[in-house]
Amino acid sequence: MHKVCTNYLILSLAAFSLPCFLLLQATMATGSLTTTPTARNETGIGAILDLTSRPGKEAKVAFELAIHDLNIKTDQWLALYLKNSPNKPVHAAVAAKELIDEHKVKAILGGHSWEEASTIAEVISDTKLDHDMPVFLSLTDTIPSQETNQWPFFIQAVTTQSTQMNAVAAILHSMDIRQVTLIYETSSSASIISHLTQSLRQTGSELTNILPLTCTSCSLYEELEVTKRQQRKVFVIHTSFELGVRLFQTAKKMDMIGDGYLWIATNAIMDYFHSVNSTVISSLKGMVGVKSYFPENNPEFLHFRKRFRHKFHSDYPEEKQEEPGIFAMQGFNALHMMEENFDELKPIRVNTVEIVNVNGKGYHSVYWTEGLGFSETVQNEINGETSYTHSIDNIGHVLWPAQPWYATRSRRYLLESPGKKMKVGVPGNSLFKQFVLVDHETGNVDGFVIEVFDEMMRKMNLPYERIPFNGSYDDLIREIHLKNFDAVAGDVTILSERHEFADFTQPYTESGLEMIVPVKSRLSNQPWLFLKPFTAKMWLITAAITIYNGFIIWLIERNHNKDLQGSIINQIGIILWLAFSTFFTLRGDKMHSNLSRMAVVVWLFVALIITQSYTASLASMLTAQRLEPTIESVEMLRNMNATVGYCNGSFINRYLNEVLEFDNYNINSYNSTHGYAEALNSGEIKAIFLEVPAAKVFLAQYCKSFIRTGETFKVGGFGFAFYKGFRQLSEANKALMDVSESGTLKALEVKHLISEECVDEESSPDEAGRLNLRSFWVLFVLTGGTSTVALVIYIVISINEFKKSKLEDTNLISAFIKDCRRLIRRSSSIVLPV
Repeated sequence: MHKVCTNYLILSLAAFSLPCFLLLQATMATGSLTTTPTARNETGIGAILDLTSRPGKEAKVAFELAIHDLNIKTDQWLALYLKNSPNKPVHAAVAAKELIDEHKVKAILGGHSWEEASTIAEVISDTKLDHDMPVFLSLTDTIPSQETNQWPFFIQAVTTQSTQMNAVAAILHSMDIRQVTLIYETSSSASIISHLTQSLRQTGSELTNILPLTCTSCSLYEELEVTKRQQRKVFVIHTSFELGVRLFQTAKKMDMIGDGYLWIATNAIMDYFHSVNSTVISSLKGMVGVKSYFPENNPEFLHFRKRFRHKFHSDYPEEKQEEPGIFAMQGFNALHMMEENFDELKPIRVNTVEIVNVNGKGYHSVYWTEGLGFSETVQNEINGETSYTHSIDNIGHVLWPAQPWYATRSRRYLLESPGKKMKVGVPGNSLFKQFVLVDHETGNVDGFVIEVFDEMMRKMNLPYERIPFNGSYDDLIREIHLKNFDAVAGDVTILSERHEFADFTQPYTESGLEMIVPVKSRLSNQPWLFLKPFTAKMWLITAAITIYNGFIIWLIERNHNKDLQGSIINQIGIILWLAFSTFFTLRGDKMHSNLSRMAVVVWLFVALIITQSYTASLASMLTAQRLEPTIESVEMLRNMNATVGYCNGSFINRYLNEVLEFDNYNINSYNSTHGYAEALNSGEIKAIFLEVPAAKVFLAQYCKSFIRTGETFKVGGFGFAFYKGFRQLSEANKALMDVSESGTLKALEVKHLISEECVDEESSPDEAGRLNLRSFWVLFVLTGGTSTVALVIYIVISINEFKKSKLEDTNLISAFIKDCRRLIRRSSSIVLPV
């Protein structure tokens, strides 16, 4: 029983002592703030970190490990006062004030963002102290240099962003890349813009485009679509890790990763690689990045790594990755600076950057050292010398395994290398010399296309040389793919199949394919052309008002003019004669009534306007509308089984056969405009098919014999071709727009193409071009109204006269009988003598 009690007591003491022992060990490992040896002087060290972030968590663990080491090695006891600022500058300011006023700290560490770091520095600067001002060791790498000059207590504890940007500029310079687009997150410091701009300027490159993004942006697709349309293909990304992953994955869905594109991420993204799993890293395959460098193979780091992983897992069990990264090393090194005198602290200078290329679930690395160049290893990590090079080509097999864009970059950026000229191919045998004219004896090249190309390249300030090529236009474009030419300047049509071998500028001419045929006279088959000036309603109303006016004149004048009397048929003829004769003459001397004269005057005024309008319209039709095409549509050609022509060596042959469905034996090619004209005039072919610019030239030469049919088939216009991935394509398009908007393009077109433009063709008259009732209804109302008023007045006068006669002869019947008797007696007196 006694033995059992003894064992129980031993176990109880062990159970009680174990937690105390573990607590003592933890206290020794972390440098407890509550235990301060009385034999040593205490020095307070403050830390302000965002303990919700990976950098803050790593720095916190590293600080505690470093404090423990320093307290063992030195006689001065360091007490660490830790404050949390969840990435909020206001919280950082409150924490800094508390550390200074309450704990009288000698130094403050922290501030992973410039916003927090600058806030802490402002608090230190503004605080009234009765003791020495604490030094501030900043952990942010994005610091505007001009800002820190006002704070003598400000110490840069990590390498600045400028070193990273110098590495980016060195990569681009080694690849002969001169222009780049920056994509950055607006919540981060905008000093990245100035750092990158300065670094690029030192290597002769430039930042041509800036795309700001918000961390909550949901329009990554729209933002990238704009850059894709602008032919932007080289990007530097400076965002948070989460946004960078989203951005890269969106770009991958839009086929903006791989051939022709280059994505370089800054250390703001790459420094988090140790804290994420391999699946996330594999989603970034193809990304290149610059990563903060620290030695990982020396014994000091390996010892630190073992201790860090143990403590980090204990403090943050929710974190899946326990590896220490650059944030832990920066925090550990910053605290070890305390071994020196506070007054002699100097900024940490690290001039080596790790360059990585994500490949699968890992990445390949090389290194860049400022002032030395690129290397496969770092000198202090190996025994022996390290070879450096300023060209990444010499170590490309390590960094760029099977990267398609890298394999062709020497050609892709050829024109940016100083002293090198682009090789520009030109058609040696263009059918239309107005476009391209090559003098094979002197080697001179001239023409509309050449002058437009010269203007574009002059605005882009790019050197080049012209090389004539005797072959088809398809073969000329393939020469770019075969790397014999860097560009092609000629009357080359933009086609989808040609995009496989080259990139094209926007069209600088009208696009379309036109059919040209001989002309024929329009008058030969239009015997009723004289009726065309008026519409049918106009003719009917004119005839009706004419007869109406003639009737009124006849009615008014018949009692005064015996010539207007007679039989019914005779009087109908007289009415029509009066109507149409008054159309051309007044005949006022033969009229007895002022009412008829009034009606005729107004009608003659209206008739004068109508006849003059008719004459002018008919004359216009007889002159301007005298030509028409002999064949009006492609359907007519196919029904006739007619033969057509095209320019030898052009794409039109395939278009006629595959799209317009002409048989091959009905398609002839010609090598000159004169050959076109002869074949059309002889009837060998019924039509020719030319692109719009070529049609202008042909019709300028043969403006009296041939005409367009009005049908236009949609094809691409003329464009300049460059090698695939030509990164200055957007600049070329802008230069072409400048040439067009300045009026230079129009002047060159007039000079070479349309100096003899044909103007004697118009479309046939249609209903819309004929004179109708709408144009003359006021005149018709005027003459009809005048005649009607004259008729009313005549009727009123006749009624009044009739009433007067009734008063004189109260009995109308007796008066009629008297008249009859009088006529009978008159007749008897004539008959009796006979």
